[in-house]
Amino acid sequence: MLALMKDFLISPLRLKRLGILGMNKRNRDYIARYNERSLFPLVDNKLITRKTIGQAGIPTAELITVVQVQSQVNDLLALVEDYDEFVIKPSKGSGGKGILVITGRDGESFRKASGVLLSADDLKRHVSNILSGLYSLGGTSDVAVIESLIHTASALTRYSVEGVPDIRVIICRGYPVMAMIRLSTHASDGKANLHQGAVGVGLDMKTGCAVRAVQHGKSVTHHPDTGQDLLDLCIPDWNTLLVMAARCYDVTGLGYLGIDMVIDQRYGPMLLELNARPGLTIQVANNAGLLTRLAKIDRLSESETRLPAEERVRLSQAWY
Repeated sequence: MLALMKDFLISPLRLKRLGILGMNKRNRDYIARYNERSLFPLVDNKLITRKTIGQAGIPTAELITVVQVQSQVNDLLALVEDYDEFVIKPSKGSGGKGILVITGRDGESFRKASGVLLSADDLKRHVSNILSGLYSLGGTSDVAVIESLIHTASALTRYSVEGVPDIRVIICRGYPVMAMIRLSTHASDGKANLHQGAVGVGLDMKTGCAVRAVQHGKSVTHHPDTGQDLLDLCIPDWNTLLVMAARCYDVTGLGYLGIDMVIDQRYGPMLLELNARPGLTIQVANNAGLLTRLAKIDRLSESETRLPAEERVRLSQAWY
């Protein structure tokens, strides 16, 4: 099944038989059906996301500052003067593009997670590129968001290199239906991006433990850089994370979402970002299709979508 699922290069009829959600059906029956376009800014703009989620009490990384115009770029060093570690990201970026993680300083240089050193001019150039829209959706002008660096929970550090692993949860009408964790590698340059070589690990909805791992669409059992057995992986604070993810539906009103979470060593589960057009490779990581799971959610009444998040999570875990 895994080979057939890769890139979904099979007929729509066979996709349906396998329970695999394809791009056209996702766009038509889930994104267009459950996501009001007027609500997209709640997830497409990270600053708006932070404000909305923060008002609901869902934790996110500390906001250090925002660079909004080119004239502020020359003040960048002063803005981050008190921080040795931080993350620079475009407010309207997608797919992890434009995110720069600084893990320390070496004299006047800034160290990336890979150990590569960047000059102050490198940082300024990167921020200037963000403002010009190089990484934004549609190439429109943007602002640079600078946040504190998240420190991965010790239970997960051995499963990832040069970056913070993130957990993607698909939420449909407030119910968690599928999840995976993305683990950075040397090949992905410390980014938890499957298309750049990160490892995707499908997660059991009841336990948060690994069910399968893939890299470049192929099944793997161990992390390519650390040699760690990926099938031993279990997510700490799993139920808390799922409840937070489910609450994002209540906060945004968007019915089909990809919720990206991280587990911080000190603060536990935290929201990384929201995605109103979540990808489909989560099915490859789980070696399971979304359609069967989503069909059950489609049949729910409106009143069932308004149950407390804790109850929706409990039901999802009973079903999946």
